[in-house]
Amino acid sequence: MALFLLLIVFTCSASAALPSIEEFTDGMVKKEGLIPLYYDQNNDNVYLAVDVSASEYLFQSSLPQGVGSNDIGLDRGQLGKTRLIRFERFGNKLLLKQLNTQYRAEHGSVAEKQSIDEAFADSVLAGFVIKAKSGQANLIDYTPFLLSDIHGIGNRLSGRKQGTYSVDGNRSGVYMARTKGFALNTELEALVTFKGKKPGEYVRQVTPDAESMTVHLHHSFIALPDEGYQPRDYHPYSGYWKFRFFDYSTPINEPTEQRFITRHRLHKKDPHAGVSEAVEPIVYYLDPGIPEPVMSALKEGASWWNQAFEAAGYKDAFQVKVLPDGADPMDVRYNVINWVHRATRGWSYGSSVVDPRTGEIVKGHVTLGSLRVRQDYLIALGLTSPFEGNGNDTQAAQEMALDRIKQLSAHEVGHTLGIAHNFAASENERASVMDYPHPKLTIVNGEISLEGAYDKGIGSWDKHAVAYGYQDFASISDEQEGLAKIVVKGRNAGLAFKSDTDTRSSRHGSSNGHMWENGDDPLDAFDHISEVRRLALDNLGLNTLPANAPLSSLENALVPIYLLHRYQLEAVAKQVGGLVYEYERKGDYTTPQGQTFVAPQVQQRAMQQLIKASTPEYLTIPESVLALIPPTAYGSDITREHFKSKMGLMLDPVSAAASASDFSLRLLLHPERLNRLEWQVSSSNDRRKKVGVELLVKQILTVHWYKGEQSPLAKRLRLVALNAIMDTVTSDALAPEVKLAAETALLEFDEWLDDEADNDEYDILHTYFETYWKTKQWPGSFNVKPLPPGSPI
Repeated sequence: MALFLLLIVFTCSASAALPSIEEFTDGMVKKEGLIPLYYDQNNDNVYLAVDVSASEYLFQSSLPQGVGSNDIGLDRGQLGKTRLIRFERFGNKLLLKQLNTQYRAEHGSVAEKQSIDEAFADSVLAGFVIKAKSGQANLIDYTPFLLSDIHGIGNRLSGRKQGTYSVDGNRSGVYMARTKGFALNTELEALVTFKGKKPGEYVRQVTPDAESMTVHLHHSFIALPDEGYQPRDYHPYSGYWKFRFFDYSTPINEPTEQRFITRHRLHKKDPHAGVSEAVEPIVYYLDPGIPEPVMSALKEGASWWNQAFEAAGYKDAFQVKVLPDGADPMDVRYNVINWVHRATRGWSYGSSVVDPRTGEIVKGHVTLGSLRVRQDYLIALGLTSPFEGNGNDTQAAQEMALDRIKQLSAHEVGHTLGIAHNFAASENERASVMDYPHPKLTIVNGEISLEGAYDKGIGSWDKHAVAYGYQDFASISDEQEGLAKIVVKGRNAGLAFKSDTDTRSSRHGSSNGHMWENGDDPLDAFDHISEVRRLALDNLGLNTLPANAPLSSLENALVPIYLLHRYQLEAVAKQVGGLVYEYERKGDYTTPQGQTFVAPQVQQRAMQQLIKASTPEYLTIPESVLALIPPTAYGSDITREHFKSKMGLMLDPVSAAASASDFSLRLLLHPERLNRLEWQVSSSNDRRKKVGVELLVKQILTVHWYKGEQSPLAKRLRLVALNAIMDTVTSDALAPEVKLAAETALLEFDEWLDDEADNDEYDILHTYFETYWKTKQWPGSFNVKPLPPGSPI
């Protein structure tokens, strides 16, 4: 007892020895706000006056000034994690603790909630020595934490093999221009320099001194949203991302996983009215640094979402404006659309500040890559050439590129509304801006037309999603009934939905839901895009180039046209061993839909298209084009957008074709696809119309070897085909019975090689097979040059 009293006396004495905040901060710059802050200009320190009686805050880190490399992935305006935090005092220290929101006891007793808190770890992010005290407010020096690597830049750089980097405090400092206080949020920012060793190629590309990389880091403390937000149940057909946590206080007959959607808070002024204004509309602000005509295009595209909110019964509930002068895009009070520059083209994305307690979106934050519009313009130029003389009319190409970024703006804003990708929307006449659209191209009077290449306005799926997420209901019972009706209405309208987990990889089994393709029939769409591609290739020539352009720059136009079919090929490949299914719950249908395989005749046609796309006939570059493209002109750059060559500086048409051929064959021969293919054949009572793996391998060998032509290009492509087959057969991912089926076709091929006794090259391949049968190692394996980058377009 005496020891306890002595500890109290010591603590009180230590507290009494601290100066008041007013005394300690005399002469400093003070900014009032959610957490008052003080800036000591003499020492470049920033202090926070933390009220320990305050319970919790949202804490958001971000990167307001980035690195400018798509490959590194540290973009201007990038959001970091959103955390639920609390300051806790321990003696002379305040600890900044991130609370664990994943595991809870929402409806349990105090003791039950405590048991959950004790069962799962929290994370202390930083500790601070208390410098001064006034009442419940404790003053801490926040500077070291503000200058720390909270964004994980060092780990990102090392993970990308770009060197070893750490913060250099001597070359870092508090950035007061964006350090501000407001009633519901406090914003702090710092210029932070990272010193590095062994910088990589991407770092050297974007920094003036690769061993010194300077960025800005931003910290936001945000008051917890009030209790007016009602979480909305997640449904797999809602079109939303899932927000979840595990509630251990649920009854034993109910799941612990609680699933909701992420969305903004939005209420009608009159929830009983068919049409009503919102209590507070959702407003997005455009980066004022966006140039025209891009600014107008982005504003128009983002504003399309108001069509969906109008369909849900709102008036002017979604608005788009330009960010006011002096407003900070990192300020959590603003939903923003940022125009971000990088050294190379890359992804755009929509992210959000989300309350980790409820799933409520507090701030939408869109990042649009500025080079995307130029890539679309380049594709449009290649499609619409040749031009007459030197006065090229590129208006149609410019309009197509602008129409694309209208969709891009709407797409990324959609993510910040909580809405997920819908890659099946193109099958419903372009029903959603949440798809990845490929330009819809037509041939009119023998010429490629860009008319209607990209759709305009919001789609029927988008209206379905907004209705589910944002329709206001007068009561909880009305909401449950209303949401069920929205789901039924969407399904009755035939609106298809497939998102990332089923479609992003071409090896997955879903036969619908494809990226960068068009049409309700992927095989018909492939035939059409092949026709467009051939016409565009035939039209490429001198008049594709603007006046005074180097002839070598024709390759820039050639690459996207030559590979125009690459995305449609992925949709074709998904028909082989493909599954027909949807996101179905028990009770959604009177008779469950379940899953079925794609019809055999469709699969066989898909196989033939994939093999066709690997042949010399399909992949030969016109001689008239090749003759015009010399090695890259002095002063021009050889970039990743060019074909990779085995012929030095010369454009290598053989390696270009080999890369494209290999791409098609590896789509077809992916082990998971072949495993599904063989399963459906072997488990069927009627195998007559089905092509299994043995027959598929025979078909490839027939086209490239048994009946193949003898041109120099054909010689390379037949080796590419054999190489792709052998890489698949030697893959551990291939099921053993499927490997046996493929080897049956290869055994026949080996015997055919042995019969061709007058061909020395065949004799060599026959010796390779002798090694393979003994060791299961293929000595003829080689690496094919990779294709130039594809996505995003």
